Amino acid sequence: MNRLYPVGIQNFEDLRSRGYIYVDKTSLLYNLVQTGKYYFLSRPRRFGKSLMISTLEAYFLGKRELFKGLAMESLEKDWAVHPVLHMDLNTEKYDTEASLENKLELTLKQWEAEYGHNPDEYSVATRFEGVIRRAAKQTGQKVVILIDEYDKPMLQAITNSDLQTKFRNTLKAFYGALKSCDGSIHFAMLTGVTKFSKVSVFSDLNNLRDISMVNQYAEICGISDVELHQYFDEDIHALAEKVGVDYAKACELLKENYDGYHFCYSSVGMYNPFSLLSTFANMQIGSYWFETGTPTYLVELMKLHHYPVEEIEHIVTSGPVLDSIDAASTDPVPVIYQSGYLTIKDYNAEFENYTLGFPNREVEQGFLRFLLPHYASVSVSKSPYEIQCFVGEVRKGDVDGFLSRLQTFFDDTPYELARDREVHYQNILYIVFKLMGFHTEVEYRTSRGRVDLVLKTSDYIYVMEFKLNGTAEEALQQIEEKGYASAFAADSRKVIKVGINFSDKTRSIERWIVA
Repeated sequence: MNRLYPVGIQNFEDLRSRGYIYVDKTSLLYNLVQTGKYYFLSRPRRFGKSLMISTLEAYFLGKRELFKGLAMESLEKDWAVHPVLHMDLNTEKYDTEASLENKLELTLKQWEAEYGHNPDEYSVATRFEGVIRRAAKQTGQKVVILIDEYDKPMLQAITNSDLQTKFRNTLKAFYGALKSCDGSIHFAMLTGVTKFSKVSVFSDLNNLRDISMVNQYAEICGISDVELHQYFDEDIHALAEKVGVDYAKACELLKENYDGYHFCYSSVGMYNPFSLLSTFANMQIGSYWFETGTPTYLVELMKLHHYPVEEIEHIVTSGPVLDSIDAASTDPVPVIYQSGYLTIKDYNAEFENYTLGFPNREVEQGFLRFLLPHYASVSVSKSPYEIQCFVGEVRKGDVDGFLSRLQTFFDDTPYELARDREVHYQNILYIVFKLMGFHTEVEYRTSRGRVDLVLKTSDYIYVMEFKLNGTAEEALQQIEEKGYASAFAADSRKVIKVGINFSDKTRSIERWIVA
């Protein structure tokens, strides 16, 4: 098959002119343009936001030939040409106040080269206003403003409150130009990964419509199951043959690894487009989304607030919490959700609460793999091998072997990572056992109390109790006295009871006893 997959291609004109596969979203875009003026859309990275912005740019520039065979070709009759001001904030590393100012300065100079400059416009905000008004006056058409990844500076400074405040003040003034120039604007759209509640584009620009959690536009980015079979059915057959499975199993693998994103409680599941296209281009299942970027800011946020990792799998929260991020908040959940590492699993209409969870296997495994070296004393390069050895030891029932290896994960844990010792130790244990693919339950509930950790394999059930600055004997004694193992008496697997003591002094496992 001589098919071209647009992996990483974010320019609509390039994609269409070179014959790449395009999943037609233009009917949704047409509806967007016809029914409103100011929009905001939040979606995870590599989900097609930049391509959507590029498609809108081509449409407003009147490039009708690029839409041949698409829904837009028959829907649009006028094809009016508008001046387009397109800014992509994703192309800079924002680690100083000057980095944002330089990016805005460069963009404004490019626009001013085309539409002129007034020396009395001294700030980035007044210069932006001036460009908008002059572009409308010179062309006789109102202006289209497209801002991609508006939140990149804010996200990169999420753990630096001083720098984030400076970025917020700069952006507050800059985006304020949209409201002051309303009469000169035909259409405006901003995209980003997250929605910061204190940025003026949301607090001052109150006519901006947020479509991030609107069912009507749930499919505007990403690939639905219907689209998967409409555009890629022959690719699924080819993938099945390549990996040695039947068609149904290939569909199951794709769904398990890349599907499951829900952007509102009643929406269809969406596939990650980057991972899906990469799978077909390479004809193999892989962790493509995680290989293109690491969520460092998420780890920093979780460690900063000592967030218990195991809670990620069963979060229940409200719509307002998911909808925006307060830079002063200590809750990392909205950032984790909006960044695409969690998605909506269920909705309780009575209490208006959302249940969150990992969307698919790629995200769950990738996220936990990335977390491990940031919490444990194991390098990124050695982490896969250590997990492989660990799995073998747990499966064989080699308790001393896997606990000795686990001990090295805790060794030399930096003080700043282990200030809340119990949460930190529990995080490492949870991450390691989940990565091994075993059924893991932290604080397993029985009729007689809560077991610190229960680990199940095909042959064994490990019942583990931990003590901090106590003794391994005390931990094992608690298992015996509380009768924790009796909960598994009817199970045919062998039950192994393990008492473990952590030392505050060594910041590692001090001793364990097996029974």
